[in-house]
Amino acid sequence: MSQSVENAPELAVVPAVGSEGVSNDEYKAAMRRHPAGVTIVTLDSGKGPVGFTATSFASLSMEPPLISFNIALNSSSIDALRAADSVVVHLLGEHQQHLSQRFSRSADQRFSDESLWSRLETGEPVLHGTPIWMRTTVHQLIPAGDHLLVIGHITRLHNENDDEAAAAPLLYHDGRYHRAAPLD
Repeated sequence: MSQSVENAPELAVVPAVGSEGVSNDEYKAAMRRHPAGVTIVTLDSGKGPVGFTATSFASLSMEPPLISFNIALNSSSIDALRAADSVVVHLLGEHQQHLSQRFSRSADQRFSDESLWSRLETGEPVLHGTPIWMRTTVHQLIPAGDHLLVIGHITRLHNENDDEAAAAPLLYHDGRYHRAAPLD
C-alpha cells in the first residue's frame, strides 16, 4: 500500500543554529568522504521516460523486500516521481560510468540514445547491460528536509550473470568515480 506525502507523518525541519549544528559546507565535505554505489532510477511519466542518478540507495527490509533512495525537492524529476506508481532502480557496474554521466546532463539528453534502453512490459524504461535492476512499486514517500525519501517494494529483480555485467560496482567518492577492489 502506497502512502503519499500528504498522508505521511509531518516531519519537523530544524535549521542548524550556532554551535548545535554544522554548516552546509562542513556537511558536504564530510559526505564526500563516504563512498556510495551509483544507481539510476527510471520511470514512465505518462509523457515519456524520466530518470535520475541516486547515490542514496539502501536496502531497507527483507520482509517485505523494501529499498530506499531520496531525491531533492528541487529536482526536475520530482513531480514525475510523486505521480509514479512504480520505478526501476538500476545498480550500475563500473562499465557504466557513461550512463551515470548521461543522467547527470539535462533531462532531454538522458533517453536520447534509444539503443541504451527499452521498456518493460509494465512501461518503465530499463537500461541495457545493468548488472542488477529492481522494479519497485512506490510504497511510501516521506518528506525529509530538502529531500523526499522514497521507499519502494521490490516486485521484480533482474540479476545479470555475464562477465561484463558481473564486474565491480560503480562507486562515487570525493567527487570522482571509483571501482571496488578487494583488500586481500
